[in-house]
Amino acid sequence: MSRDRLLLAVLVLFPFLALGIPPLFDLDEGAFTASTTEMFLRGDFLSSYLLGEPRHDKPILIYWLQAAAVSLLGHGEFAWRLPSALASSLWILVTYGFVNRVRDHRAGLAAALIIATAAGLIIITRAATADALLNLLLACAGYATWLWLREREQRWLYAAWLAMALGFLSKGPVALLIPVGAMFLWCATRRDWRTFLAWALPPGPLLLFLAVALPWFAIQTWHEGTGFLTGFFFKHNLSRFDTPMEGHGGDPFYYVPVVLISLLPHTGLLLIALARLKSIWRDDLLRFGLLWFLLAFALFSFSGTKLPHYVYYGYGGLVLILAAQADHKAARWLLALTGAATFALLLAVPMLLDQALPRLKPDDLLLAEGIGAHFGATYWLWCGAALVISLLPLLLRGIKPRFALCANGLLAGATVAMFLLPIVGQVQQGPVKQAGLLARDLSGPLLLHGINTPSFQTYAQRRVEKRPPRAGDLVLTRESKLSELPASEVVFRERSYVLARVR
Repeated sequence: MSRDRLLLAVLVLFPFLALGIPPLFDLDEGAFTASTTEMFLRGDFLSSYLLGEPRHDKPILIYWLQAAAVSLLGHGEFAWRLPSALASSLWILVTYGFVNRVRDHRAGLAAALIIATAAGLIIITRAATADALLNLLLACAGYATWLWLREREQRWLYAAWLAMALGFLSKGPVALLIPVGAMFLWCATRRDWRTFLAWALPPGPLLLFLAVALPWFAIQTWHEGTGFLTGFFFKHNLSRFDTPMEGHGGDPFYYVPVVLISLLPHTGLLLIALARLKSIWRDDLLRFGLLWFLLAFALFSFSGTKLPHYVYYGYGGLVLILAAQADHKAARWLLALTGAATFALLLAVPMLLDQALPRLKPDDLLLAEGIGAHFGATYWLWCGAALVISLLPLLLRGIKPRFALCANGLLAGATVAMFLLPIVGQVQQGPVKQAGLLARDLSGPLLLHGINTPSFQTYAQRRVEKRPPRAGDLVLTRESKLSELPASEVVFRERSYVLARVR
């Protein structure tokens, strides 16, 4: 039992592993942190702006949390990502607590381990965006709903609607749509509409939801007018389902490979679950989790705008199913195979990246040239050793599936956090960070020209504009765009990024 407690402590702290090492990634991390930076520059913590223009994409809660973090710890990557890491730790802990309560501690540890170490989640749990916070609140809403179904205590109903209210302040209507939809579908399978109405229309919890979620939207609408409501609800929510936004589209099967890859090295559990759908359907809790996941999967599969992390909104339900497969007789060898495939893929990453270089545009080729050299001997030894360990369950019959689940998860998660993200971040974002830190102490207005790297504003801690350049401006651009500027003097040049002062 002491080992289980140690493992749980490691998992809860896992989102903090190498948290502050990679630079902020554009576009998403850059946009969120630049908007929070602009709050400080404008002295306005009610509305979010990005590069001088209103940003109606997301509600306010994540910006307030980021502002609090950097006020306490300074403007570093660790502070910017701290709210997401804390939310992720709570997500892991809440998941363990719920599954331990309704199943047992072994299933709880399995569910917590999947969230902490699955390939896709290891990235989103440490990103300075609103998604880690939303995933926590969706989990709280879903798990509190189930506890209300089981125990019929009003506190769980209040907890569910409070979580949805905070989720609404974090990401918008999706925080309401997923729990309501999952509950509706579960009640529909039982033809129990009375239970659904009792959950969906409780006076006290609904008043709590409105008291938490409504005030900021009302104040913001009074402050900015109905254009805010139109921009937020129609353009950045409803329109995402009609048409691809910012080029993020895909076919209806987009999320099939996303799910398979994002769950590595635990994808073997999904394969077992697919073969046991009938038994999963007969289990009330697992059916609830399945409907929760399928709702998110279907909803975003037919959405015009697609991003990999959208399907993660259903993973609070999916992990309930996956954790229940951890002791299946096929788990030992399936987890070993998917674990070995994960580490083989990680070993191949440097070669795959080098082979992709000739297909890049000239600016990106300059940026990524020689990327394979960034993967040193430590990376090769680590991944090679992890590959050998992942194969042990196939070679030694005495090894239990739990060993494969735990060892593969911790090793793969650590590889992504300590090696992959820092390397990719340094190659992709290193020049932008250097330019921003340099521009912090230089005179003259700051501009972006022909690029969209809002993290430049975060690092510069100065307002950055998008407009035609004028004499005296400091302009960050790419090599291919440099000739479009008026006569200028290069102040900084690094792997296709150029900071130039217009004469």
